[in-house]
Amino acid sequence: MADPQRCAWAMSSPLYTDYHDTEWGMELRGDQPLFERLCLEAFQSGLSWITILRKRENFRAAFREFDIDVVAGFGDADRERLLGDVGIVRNRAKIDAAITNARAVRDAVPEGLTGLLWSFAPEQHRRPHTISDVQSTSPESRAMAKELKRRGFAFVGPTTAYALMQAVGMVNDHVQGCWRAEPG
Repeated sequence: MADPQRCAWAMSSPLYTDYHDTEWGMELRGDQPLFERLCLEAFQSGLSWITILRKRENFRAAFREFDIDVVAGFGDADRERLLGDVGIVRNRAKIDAAITNARAVRDAVPEGLTGLLWSFAPEQHRRPHTISDVQSTSPESRAMAKELKRRGFAFVGPTTAYALMQAVGMVNDHVQGCWRAEPG
């Protein structure tokens, strides 16, 4: 049996292939898994996604499985621990953003992160024909970023918000011909 057709980006590494086939674009809900994805998308900013995938288990350990209450309670000692952890991306602004965002979820998102983020899912989304048709922002991602910033979140611009929307299935950006392009 021949391998299924995939989005071209998913063919460059077995990690990408697995991520594409088992996660990317699949509906994800739940405050903790969404918080993890939000943090990882922010850490990816300016880097290759493969870097984040390679370090993902280290991120999970360093950020205590992205438990929102635990991360919200991180202090200076945790910050220094994270800055010294060679297994993750050691960027002070991104580390501070993860802690800030956990506190924002805890303090400023009474409807829960799932309710807040999914409220920006577009009713309709035009699936791209080719990778060059994939956009980097949308009106919904710009609105999401604006609202997150209003609630005290950091490092969540429209591009990061759109990448999150793609990753958690709010939009289906699997290109036409990809076996994952159709829902279900």
